[in-house]
Amino acid sequence: MDAIDAAILRLVQNDATLSLDDIASAVGASKTPVWNRLKRLKEEGIIRREVAIVDPDKIGLEACFFVLVKTSEHDGDWQARFLSALKERTEVIEAHRLAGEIDYLLKVQVPNPRAYDRFYQSLISEVKVFNVTALLSMEELKYTTALPL
Repeated sequence: MDAIDAAILRLVQNDATLSLDDIASAVGASKTPVWNRLKRLKEEGIIRREVAIVDPDKIGLEACFFVLVKTSEHDGDWQARFLSALKERTEVIEAHRLAGEIDYLLKVQVPNPRAYDRFYQSLISEVKVFNVTALLSMEELKYTTALPL
């Protein structure tokens, strides 16, 4: 990846609907080389996919919880059940396995606290966990999907 690839990525991370003409003009190249670079970036998996970012508040998903999960189980069977449980729940929009005192961090987007409780009750009925702490986000101060390049 070179400086032109990085410039292209900076542009499309902020607006994937830019035309080839706009991207080419911004990076100082012609359309065909830009198209070839974008194609290569997609084939190499650097650009995973192009999506629309939806405002959760405007579709009624106004409550964002960060959920800290500790488990006393660490065998492969438990991990497979836990991963399956997370994949089945569309409320979980991010999930991370952590190093340190907390085993997993989940980002859960729901309409309200009662909906979170239904999610929580469902999850713990399916997978045994040692401790769960839920933190309600009061205000999103920064959000971006753009990686620093």
